[in-house]
Amino acid sequence: MTKRISNLAISPFSTARAAGLTRLLGCTLGISAGLALATAAPVAWAQFVTTPAQKATAQKVAQAGIPLSELSPNAPDNYTVKSGDTLWAISGLFLKSPWRWPELWGMNLQDIRNPHLIYPGQQLYLDKTGGRALLRTRAAAGGAPTETIRVSPRVRISALPDAAIPTLPANLIEPFLDEPIIVDEATLLAAPRIVAAQEGRVVLSRGDRAYARAQNETDLSTAKGAPDQFRVFRNATPLKDPNTGLVIAYEAQYIGNAELVRGASVRATAAGQDIVPATIDIVSSKEEMRVGDRLLPEPKREFLTYTPRAPDKVIEGGRVMSVYGSAVVNASQNQIVAINRGKADGVESGHVMAVISSGRTVIDRTDGGKTELKLPDERNGLLMIFRVFDRVSYALILQNTDSVRAGDRLVNPK
Repeated sequence: MTKRISNLAISPFSTARAAGLTRLLGCTLGISAGLALATAAPVAWAQFVTTPAQKATAQKVAQAGIPLSELSPNAPDNYTVKSGDTLWAISGLFLKSPWRWPELWGMNLQDIRNPHLIYPGQQLYLDKTGGRALLRTRAAAGGAPTETIRVSPRVRISALPDAAIPTLPANLIEPFLDEPIIVDEATLLAAPRIVAAQEGRVVLSRGDRAYARAQNETDLSTAKGAPDQFRVFRNATPLKDPNTGLVIAYEAQYIGNAELVRGASVRATAAGQDIVPATIDIVSSKEEMRVGDRLLPEPKREFLTYTPRAPDKVIEGGRVMSVYGSAVVNASQNQIVAINRGKADGVESGHVMAVISSGRTVIDRTDGGKTELKLPDERNGLLMIFRVFDRVSYALILQNTDSVRAGDRLVNPK
């Protein structure tokens, strides 16, 4: 719980900013995407949420606005933020290109200091004076009145959940922050594995005890600093780069979590020595586990913001490799795909890429012949990268006009 103190005099459009301030007083900060929480000072918060390039773009646009030609053809003169809105949706409402989020922020820089704290009920006004567009939280001169509301001081206690609208619908991404496990071949082969269960059980679930072994026994050690929380996975599927046909990583199927109870050891006996496997308890299970399933240390939770933006440099050779969690080869809006580019290629969380689908081969029968024609490649939509590994990333399909398929090219949005 935290205390929120209302101001003596506030404009009807500053309540969201006041709520944001009281959250800072309570030392609790909510990341806009609704995917993580962090505690920090106000300065650190501002630095964490926005990059220097985004700030520079916003400040530049704030001084002059943007050309009217960059506005969406159906951009409204005013809009009231509603529960369920996202920053991506509002950006697309006013701008032709939703990933140009820093410009939307820059259009309103004086009124919204932190673009990640935009709340339901807040009103946005589009000012088109002087041939340039500015987005404000106050109507232009001659518009709707901006009266001041005076209230008496009071203390109000409420729960912590942040009412700020998210950048994207959090429910679309949250399940995939933990589930996909990307490993290289060496890591896969060296990963500890479950070798036995109590009472000869064939399958395991939450609450069961099992025994595991690793090539390097220190991987299952109770020594100080060694990991004691593990993810359990199976069926590591090779991910092949569509450009080269080579396996660049393995996608492991996440099936649950285990906790290390006792480390592995070697016990001397009169006949030689006994190898004693590590003891683990299954603490959660997405599906039943069995002997042969492998373990990887639970990674640290990353505190990320998901601010859609175009990459700062050209990402070359990007292609869709597979559709996650599905046996089908086609994907559509709000589905997750794996792509063949990662940290090593300059890819970051929040990068937006355009999907280019290959044109079909058709037969021209209009002249009585059977000439084969290759239709031109067409832009098929947009995706946003939200989880990045070294050579592979996961992306959410934001828009598409046709099915997105493995092999589709990815280019920087224009």
